[in-house]
Amino acid sequence: MGLTDALGPGPVAVDTAPFIYLIERHPRYLPVVRPLFAAADAGALDIVTSGLTLLEVLVVPWREGQDALARRYEALLTGSRGVRVVELGQPLLRQAALLRARHGVGTPDAIQLAAGRLSGCTAFVTNDRRLPEIPGLLIIQLADHAPPPTP
Repeated sequence: MGLTDALGPGPVAVDTAPFIYLIERHPRYLPVVRPLFAAADAGALDIVTSGLTLLEVLVVPWREGQDALARRYEALLTGSRGVRVVELGQPLLRQAALLRARHGVGTPDAIQLAAGRLSGCTAFVTNDRRLPEIPGLLIIQLADHAPPPTP
């Protein structure tokens, strides 16, 4: 079963790593995430992420003077059909605080998960194995849908 088959109904929350895998064409994960973003571009799926994703994806390109790469990330996050960035406003921050208090997740993860919960997502796509189970939000690991790493 492919990643998009595992998502279930409604919008899907997506962590930062899948955006990086898409833009930087990660050899192991690109075949896994490409259908996810293609479905969003076709209007068949809504992807939700928090504003934290924009912050996280821009740091390395700007640090390394790769302005064109930074622009590609920004275009993907702010101008792509089917991709919505949830602003870091009070409702998101309150939900993130609740997730931290109840599930012990760190601040960045809590912000990403809160964006999904506030947006009615039923799944969260990540490659972070440290995340706990969150009621009402299926945590989907990209590694479970990727071919084994090559030695």
